[in-house]
Amino acid sequence: MTNLSGIVKSIRNIMRQDIGTGSDELRILQLGWMLFLKIFSDKDKELELIQDDYASPIPEALHWDEWAGNDEGMTGDDLLAFVDQKLFPALANIDLSTGNKRAVLVREVFANNYNYMKSGIHLRQVINNLNKIDFNNSKDKQIFGQIYETFLSELQSAGTLGEFYTPRAITELLTELTNPKANEKVLDPACGTGGFLTAALEHLKAKAATVAKREAIQHNVIGWEYKPLPYLLCNTNLILHDINLPNIRYEDSLARPLTEYSQKDRVDVILTNPPFGGVVSNNNENNFPQTYRTKESADLFLILMIHLLKTDGRAAIVLPDGSLTGDGVKQRIRQKLLEDCSLHAIVRLPNSVFQPYASVATNLLFFIKGEPTKSVWYYQHQLPEGYKSYSKTKPVQSAEFDSLKKWWHKREENEQAWQVDINTIIESGYNLDIKNPHQPEEEKSYSSTELLELLHQSFNKSDQLINQLKQELST
Repeated sequence: MTNLSGIVKSIRNIMRQDIGTGSDELRILQLGWMLFLKIFSDKDKELELIQDDYASPIPEALHWDEWAGNDEGMTGDDLLAFVDQKLFPALANIDLSTGNKRAVLVREVFANNYNYMKSGIHLRQVINNLNKIDFNNSKDKQIFGQIYETFLSELQSAGTLGEFYTPRAITELLTELTNPKANEKVLDPACGTGGFLTAALEHLKAKAATVAKREAIQHNVIGWEYKPLPYLLCNTNLILHDINLPNIRYEDSLARPLTEYSQKDRVDVILTNPPFGGVVSNNNENNFPQTYRTKESADLFLILMIHLLKTDGRAAIVLPDGSLTGDGVKQRIRQKLLEDCSLHAIVRLPNSVFQPYASVATNLLFFIKGEPTKSVWYYQHQLPEGYKSYSKTKPVQSAEFDSLKKWWHKREENEQAWQVDINTIIESGYNLDIKNPHQPEEEKSYSSTELLELLHQSFNKSDQLINQLKQELST
């Protein structure tokens, strides 16, 4: 049996020695395009054997086996020159006239990525280690998929790509509680490195009894991603999960006017962690009705998701505290959510789940389109005993949600759960940032809006006391 963990360790050690891949982020990006091309090339060879009319979009000389398959083949400056000056330019400009969708995928991946390694000798050593792995062996592929997932999890502390990774415990929880079914369309409109998509795929595969049903899954699990690097990592991730042609659209979900999405774009299930805290680019807010225009990306994604769901469609999404409160357009967006959908549950998470790239408090929202909200159940997820916060070495674990899952199907008030009537929410200006009434006052956490208000009150009180003191001193 192949010692996959040993091979991966060797690859990482080689990359650490190369000046071009000195960080976790650059190592995963380098590994991403190499894995993509090796597995894609292997699959193309297989498709040519089993399909009489299949022709690979990759020119023969650029197939992995042709230039990388021989361990005694090109190395050093010759290998580096081939990859940088021939391989990447050719695949970035691959012929699309055949209509082969796999050609489009290759072009999009290589037109927006790079070979980061600077030593052709190190590159040869990495290639030779990858050649030890049989990606046509389903067991090897499955185990390597798990290793790749571990790589992606490390992006949380690896610079700019951390925002594209959602902890596995969260993607699995939202998928399990939303329970996508066979023949339902599942969408992540901000799919990043593909965590929700792979969770949905595994969930659906476990229920697919026939080959035909398993085949249908790969068309029904859909992702949209507009940044080239996570797009590459996501496609590689899905290919490792036995998806021949990932259904990932390379575009900004907010770039199309809302009116352009038709009934055929609507889906049964949405699972996503949309970007938040950022300002939308290219005046994309103008693609939305005037009443909902805002520069906050998370709020626009919420409007988009309501629009994209079919009637009776289900969504489970991650949103920051800032989207649960606020006046003006934020309030109007929450009002639309509560009037168009049944927001039946909000799970409140500790603010360290997404550290270090995001330290704000976050929430998991579950809603069904078609009926207005009558009441909202809240569930406060607690840190494990002895934890002050989550961290890289102590991430959130799936087992921590066992009590939530038991409560989910038989909801009752307890120290972690409480129910709020819609009238109470309307009277508070559609405020959804409602604290746990069972939590002692001294243990309560405050949102940034509340902290600013407390600070403002404190300054006002100080000004009053100073004025009072001045008057007393002047008399």
